[in-house]
Amino acid sequence: MPLKAPEAYELDRSESPAMDHSHDEDSDVSDVDEFDPLRSSGRPYTDDASQPIRSVFDSEKNGSFSKQPLAWLDTQRKRGWLQRWLIPSRFCCVLILLFVATLVLLLSAGGIWVYKAAVPDDGESEPWYPTPRGGTVESWKDAYKKAADLVGQMTLVEKVNITSGIGWSMGMCVGNTGPVDRLGFPSLCLQDGPLGLRFVDNATAWPAGITVGATWNKELMYERGKGHGFEAKKKGINVILGPSMGPIGRLPAGGRNWEGFGSDPTLQGIAAAQTIKGIQDTGVMATAKHYVGNEQEHFRQSWEWGTPNAISSNIDDRAMHEIYAWPFADSVRAGVASVMCSYNQLNNSYACQNSKLMNGILKDEMGFQGFVQSDWLAQRSGVASALAGLDMTMPGDGLKWADGNSLWGAELTKAVLNTSVPMERLNDMVTRVVAAWYQLGQDDKDEWPAVADRGGPNFSSWTDDKEGELHPGSPNSKETGVVNKYVPVRKTDESGDHDALARKIATEGIVLVKNSDSMLPLNRTGKGVVYKAGTEKIKVGIFGEDAFPNPNGNNACEDRGCNVGTLAMGWGSGAVELPYLVSSWETLKANFVEDRYEVTQWRYNDDHEGAASMASEQRTCIVFINSDAGEGFLSWDGIKGDRNDLHPQKNGDALVKNVAEHCENTIVVVHTVGPTILEEWIEVPAVKAVMIAHLPGQESGNAIADVLFGDVNPSGRLPYTIAKKEEDYGPSSGILFYPNGIVPQQNFSEGLYIDYRYFDKHDIEPRYEFGYGLSYVDFKLNSLVVNTRGSIGELPKGRPKGLKPPKMDDSLPSPESALWPEGMRKLKKYIYPYIDSTSDIKKGAYPYPRGYGRAHELSPAGGGEGGNPDLFETAVVVQASLTNLGDIPAACVVQVYISYPSNVTDTDGEPVDMPVKVLRAFEKYYFDEPKRVPVKLELTRRDLSYWDVKRQNWVIPQGEFTLHLGFSSRDLPMQSTFSTLLGLNLRGNQDGAR
Repeated sequence: MPLKAPEAYELDRSESPAMDHSHDEDSDVSDVDEFDPLRSSGRPYTDDASQPIRSVFDSEKNGSFSKQPLAWLDTQRKRGWLQRWLIPSRFCCVLILLFVATLVLLLSAGGIWVYKAAVPDDGESEPWYPTPRGGTVESWKDAYKKAADLVGQMTLVEKVNITSGIGWSMGMCVGNTGPVDRLGFPSLCLQDGPLGLRFVDNATAWPAGITVGATWNKELMYERGKGHGFEAKKKGINVILGPSMGPIGRLPAGGRNWEGFGSDPTLQGIAAAQTIKGIQDTGVMATAKHYVGNEQEHFRQSWEWGTPNAISSNIDDRAMHEIYAWPFADSVRAGVASVMCSYNQLNNSYACQNSKLMNGILKDEMGFQGFVQSDWLAQRSGVASALAGLDMTMPGDGLKWADGNSLWGAELTKAVLNTSVPMERLNDMVTRVVAAWYQLGQDDKDEWPAVADRGGPNFSSWTDDKEGELHPGSPNSKETGVVNKYVPVRKTDESGDHDALARKIATEGIVLVKNSDSMLPLNRTGKGVVYKAGTEKIKVGIFGEDAFPNPNGNNACEDRGCNVGTLAMGWGSGAVELPYLVSSWETLKANFVEDRYEVTQWRYNDDHEGAASMASEQRTCIVFINSDAGEGFLSWDGIKGDRNDLHPQKNGDALVKNVAEHCENTIVVVHTVGPTILEEWIEVPAVKAVMIAHLPGQESGNAIADVLFGDVNPSGRLPYTIAKKEEDYGPSSGILFYPNGIVPQQNFSEGLYIDYRYFDKHDIEPRYEFGYGLSYVDFKLNSLVVNTRGSIGELPKGRPKGLKPPKMDDSLPSPESALWPEGMRKLKKYIYPYIDSTSDIKKGAYPYPRGYGRAHELSPAGGGEGGNPDLFETAVVVQASLTNLGDIPAACVVQVYISYPSNVTDTDGEPVDMPVKVLRAFEKYYFDEPKRVPVKLELTRRDLSYWDVKRQNWVIPQGEFTLHLGFSSRDLPMQSTFSTLLGLNLRGNQDGAR
């Protein structure tokens, strides 16, 4: 809700009747229907500064999360009152209309029923206050000292200016903060996204995150990040809005899974950390997003899907730590400058105002030193979000898009002056932003020249023309200038050839899942290939729309929001403009030697008779199909962000079956955003080879050719499981397509068991398991040795004390210092920090959120970036040897999984459920020639630990662990055991071939 003087304690009406949710018995909710989303009272939410809808965070039971969260989740799941909508389908429209009508009646009628009937009765979101201050770790010490000195010279309105975006399309970037020109602190440019630079000319369209995850290549993860950061810096971008590690892929049909790296926290965490290191080594700030639980697009935002509130992702304490927050901890340990909180609610408290999430887990447990920024319009309150740990609001507008009515800006100035937001909190917010600026060296004027010295953004997100408006979002600003300077960034002497790097990543991200009769690699010269009877040339047919470019242009669809032509990336803010796109047709046509081959094309997916006729004439047929998805603000062909199912789109299955029925050598290439069901044709004998090519970006066709012709030996591995049917992912793995309450509830009742963990637990045979992928050669592992490092006790060492945050002046200035400067011109919808009158500043007894008056105990799991430093000490060293059994260069991914001791119990003797096995390390090894290479991987204390919800710490269970070494989650030929109880290393099997 917007900040306002607290003397008027009427009902907060900041978005919808379901936004206040006060559970105080004397709360006045009689006028719940009369709300103004632009201006509201200063009354904060009484439940964790958010909704009092009660959640699995339960301070009454154990001081943190509920001890029995899954039982609570099951109870809530049974309460779903619209989950039976879907059948029979002929009643859907009637029931949807009935729901909408009921919703309107409820909102217009007013009354407390709207709250009471829509919220669960169990659990309560734990308050965690105050916000831990930054500047407590040695690696940020110098940056915080400089930041404290600079912030100490700032006025109140200058401080507020740094925390608040100036409004949508008010500057050149998708996000722009206010500057402090007097002290040389610039307006920060924040720009999408995780795949490349959105709205930026001639930048690289890198392979998507899911493709990068499929490489399992740490070096390429880093190099892609470094290339991405270099391009951002040369374009004048301070903060890249990426990488993405949320969603993690809990729901295989989730619309934005492709932005991240795969459905496992270890894979996501390593890939995210490598990407962040690459970006920030160039001096650009990276952003870890979306924190946390934004696992589907439907209902992610208030009103975007017709509901007054965003969906609540209800996650238990252990799953939060071991699955969803895990890669964020790795990102913090990598030194990430910013974390973006997500749109959704987390346990019925909006993520961007959930004090447990931001203050407790992120800033205390993980020791995060940078700043938390909101996703665009994910901020749903003013005072509440500030107290809960939000540091920067983006893009600055309020509860509606581009409304110019900020929840901060001038409202934050008022809140500080009337003491509802302590000056200490504002100082910490600003210092975190400025410290990140110093930490990345952006104060270096040679590397980051000021705008007056031709620095700052040299592109416009809003026009491709050289000249354009400087503030296009303001209706009363017509100021223009040169906004696009067309600075080249893809190929430079300084950073190398990014096009070549993008090709290498796209190639290594291809996963070969089937290669019967050694169908691949193909011979481009035709030497030794048997001609089909009655033909003079070897006939090859290229089938499917996905082999060809979009006939309307590579960037014809807004934010790539359509599935037309070859699929290079998903859609939404995570997509970018393609500088060029190499299609598979043009590359394959050019690769087959014309004197020996006749290459023909079939561009359609739906003319089965024509495809069959052409296929019958070919010796070899290559069929291209795909499956697309994206962000929820765009839709295509009935797909509203999240996929409707996991099957290939645009008649892909039918096309493959039709071609394979008439062509005995059929190769299938699948461009996809994630897991795709292949069952309709995968066992057809004529389907000899299948490649999962993911989302390759601009170098699509070249990457396909590299693998098809054997120029590069395939080395990609699946970053998720491909099931035989959708139901195999589990009963809670589907998208919630219809709201099950005024506040849609999504219970993560599977706990730890997503993707391969669920398949293992329930002994379900996948089509292709997590980590799976073929090569053109075989590999063999042998000589496994596992050694523990010293004594491995249950708990990590005690939390280190850490540094004291820099001392700041927390005194209040006079209200007059915040008044509008005389004679200053005001742009409409631009977000300013100034107040109109000092009469608005009236101090009172502010009704702070429940628990705000009690300082929360610090977590024993904290004390350093990523967590207690002892968690990241090496505990186990794994050594082996790997042999390339083939006669050509190759690369192999070696994976380490662990199984916990059996019969683990907690301090009360209650059993603790453990997954069958979990990925904990991997490494990719290259062979220029057939030979044997040494393998060495290390596991940390955290890798062996589980999150104990009672002790609120990472605990290593005492007993015998099993370590599995191999090539996928179900191809683990080598095992060894070691005991934490006895401190012994027990011998395992010593040979394993692939």
